[in-house]
Amino acid sequence: MNQLIDIKNITLDPERLVESDKVASTMYTSEVLFEQEQEKIFRKTWVWVAHESEVPDKGSFKLSTVGREPVIVVRDRKQNIHVMLNRCRHRGATVCEIHKGKTSSFQCPYHGWGYGLDGSLRAIPHPEQYGEAFDKAQHSLFSLRTETYNGMIFATFNDDIEPLEEFLGAAKKWIDLFMKQGGGYPVKTMGEHQFSVPMNWKVQLENTTDAYHFPIVHKSFLQSLDAEAEDTFTFLDGEGFVEDLGNGHSVMVMIPELVDLEADLERKIPERFEELADELRAEGYPDDQVRRIVRAVGGSGFNLNLFPNVACSMAFFRVLTPVAVDKTDIRHIALGMEGGPDAANRLRLRLHEHFQGPMGFGSPDDAEVWERIQRGVEGGTELPILVNRGIEKEEQGEAGPRGHVSDETGMRAAYGMWKRMMQE
Repeated sequence: MNQLIDIKNITLDPERLVESDKVASTMYTSEVLFEQEQEKIFRKTWVWVAHESEVPDKGSFKLSTVGREPVIVVRDRKQNIHVMLNRCRHRGATVCEIHKGKTSSFQCPYHGWGYGLDGSLRAIPHPEQYGEAFDKAQHSLFSLRTETYNGMIFATFNDDIEPLEEFLGAAKKWIDLFMKQGGGYPVKTMGEHQFSVPMNWKVQLENTTDAYHFPIVHKSFLQSLDAEAEDTFTFLDGEGFVEDLGNGHSVMVMIPELVDLEADLERKIPERFEELADELRAEGYPDDQVRRIVRAVGGSGFNLNLFPNVACSMAFFRVLTPVAVDKTDIRHIALGMEGGPDAANRLRLRLHEHFQGPMGFGSPDDAEVWERIQRGVEGGTELPILVNRGIEKEEQGEAGPRGHVSDETGMRAAYGMWKRMMQE
């Protein structure tokens, strides 16, 4: 089989860039294609912007992005959530530069235009110069269509898009399962680790449901575990799977017995969590609640990839922001239990730091490989990126094609959606 691509005649036609078993290296390197993605994907579909726990009260806000465009996620006085462009309607300055906080209004630092929590223009210094025909109601902050599902907030510029729940489709089941790691308490965000990688955003999009790399890239992480934990994370020979959930979403089940964290709670508590269990019992928690909390602390047994920018990855959110064709910002958001035991939330943070933190074993190793991919595709541009692993052995799952846990079904799902959207 000819594994080369005719780069002399190749265009930026999605039909030619994405095939069932491979994609062109141009996908990672074309600045023209990157700009088209911002318009055809990030402006046209539902993009994850925040978790409801990040804006818990009226006046709570946080900064986020939809693609490269800066937005403010805020809860107004009526407890409604809004997502608005962080841009004054007068001369374009940002109206907020604080990453997260609480406020009663937003004000432009340039000419003092003031906006309410719902984005409405409330005040203009010296308004008489605008004339009687000037209508403040026509100059609110630009609002995006906003919907939520199980605490996850999404926004879009596309008013004609299907409802969020329809877009999520079969992924809703997995979001619901993921949120069980609250251990009977609501899930909350507890902080985040942010970094930039010189790579195209699609390199990271591929990674979340790629189990094939785990024992190679994360060998040092596996060596840092006790024997019991190492056995748990040695899942390539297990009964896990990866499945296409439609609309570019996919799920990778690594540890099937931890898919539903509320099932089979009588199973033996792992040795690494026995100290936590003893501490919770000493604090007066009954045994059934102890088991539920302890099970949740370890996180879910799967990674869920939601096209185009967020993953529910075992025990944290991974969020990508496309900055340039060869630069992507990554946020790893630690999750905990709102109102849950302090001991449980502390251990959740320690586990997050162990793998995803800036000094952890996972993030630096992943970032190194992502950067090497971007460097590598600058050479041999006629060579394709292969996403063919397991394609001949896929079977039909509950929602779509399903393969071995190490198969590249998730990448094919994402690129199928990419192709569809780029052709519209």
